[in-house]
Amino acid sequence: MALTLPAVYNTPIPDAESTERAIRQVKEMFQNNLSAQLALLRVTAPLVLLRRSGLNDDLSGTERAVRFPVRGVGGEEAEVVHSLAKWKRWKLSELAIRPGRGIYTDMNALRPEEELDHLHSIYVDQWDWEQVIRPEERTVAFLKKTVRRIYESIKVTENKLYTEFPQIEPYLPEEIHFIHAEELLQRYPNLTPKERENEITRHYRAVFIIGIGAALSNGQPHDTRASDYDDWSTPNEEGFVGLNGDLMLWNPVLEQAVEISSMGIRVDREALLRQLALRGEEHKAAMPYHSRLLEGGLPLTVGGGIGQSRLCMYLLRKAHVGEVQSSIWPEEMVEECRRHGIFLA
Repeated sequence: MALTLPAVYNTPIPDAESTERAIRQVKEMFQNNLSAQLALLRVTAPLVLLRRSGLNDDLSGTERAVRFPVRGVGGEEAEVVHSLAKWKRWKLSELAIRPGRGIYTDMNALRPEEELDHLHSIYVDQWDWEQVIRPEERTVAFLKKTVRRIYESIKVTENKLYTEFPQIEPYLPEEIHFIHAEELLQRYPNLTPKERENEITRHYRAVFIIGIGAALSNGQPHDTRASDYDDWSTPNEEGFVGLNGDLMLWNPVLEQAVEISSMGIRVDREALLRQLALRGEEHKAAMPYHSRLLEGGLPLTVGGGIGQSRLCMYLLRKAHVGEVQSSIWPEEMVEECRRHGIFLA
């Protein structure tokens, strides 16, 4: 059990009832801001998917999904979703959404192999969103434009929250800083990826790290990504590789960088074939989702997930994810939090 808790913890909203009201306001305000910024239609999200569809996300490729047979479909195995990157693209195709518009979902997932700490829970709640784009928009410039719109949605939410709860003063900087994972490695060559994230985010407070998944000049990726949704292998116009990244915010309560969103321009046919080969996963090309993409049956998209509990933690100045969501925690973690004046839901 890994915990990083503040030595002195004075949350600006200490009582549970006010916290619940604030959580509701954050979620309502942010999803309205996000849908307006990116022209997104809200759709209903699935909780389970058939395993053979290939629509469930593999995340880093090692996580184990919750699986069970479904009697009503002949005992076929279903999986509780990890996230919905591939499903959203499929849904956009079914809805025939035009470029410049998209969808978002209020997604709930289970990741039972997560290492539980102040930021990680087996229960995942996030806004999963996806927008149809044109071929000429598969660029870092378009990725940055999209990130700025998401960041503006967070800033507007923070400012609106301040009018309701003036004890929570705005902390976000005016602009978000962009850096490629290779540039970050060159800046801090002797640090681990997490240490690099902390240093750069401590300095700028809001950072988007581009190029997550491909090997850097030291032979290692900044972090892992599955082969079949984010495009992390295409050379971009800035001289690096990758059209995806992570949005990091500096958490002033925990004094560390926290990932709020993982997102990116999604693979096209060439990137999918290349990334499947790089990971030795060519067999996936025969799955329904992958074969449909390879045949040109899915739109080009950009998308990602934005953590609901992570964003609530940040905006409400909470120290543990269990203060803003209900999940399962080890008893020793519950007791350790109580010693810090933190009471988990």
